[in-house]
Amino acid sequence: EVQLVESGGGLVQAGGSLRLSCAISGFTFGDCAIGWFRQAPGKGREGVSGISISDASTYYADSVKGRFTISSDNAKTTVYLQMNSLKPEDTAVYHCAALKDQTRNGLTTAQAMEVMARGYDYWGQGTQVTVSS
Repeated sequence: EVQLVESGGGLVQAGGSLRLSCAISGFTFGDCAIGWFRQAPGKGREGVSGISISDASTYYADSVKGRFTISSDNAKTTVYLQMNSLKPEDTAVYHCAALKDQTRNGLTTAQAMEVMARGYDYWGQGTQVTVSS
């Protein structure tokens, strides 16, 4: 059974930092992309950042460039999202998602994010991030 488990969310003041973790189990951590998405109350899902496990290429939404950093520990099959200079508008439930066969299907990391946003292949339950002003 494939599982994605997010952790690291919480309440932080504006300007603070959090590091989210996405622990992945149940499939081969090779040719895949992992993405972080967020959804705030009353808003649509937003792709925040993604990473290709095969070549480490990354994607960032314009809203988080320069503040968030995605990384992976392949030995631990865990992907991290370091979030610095947090703003109240970063408040949301953050989910990680995994897409298999990224390079086999010829997808860039940005394209993989678009596919994951449609619900493929696997998603975690999410972790709440709240940034107070």
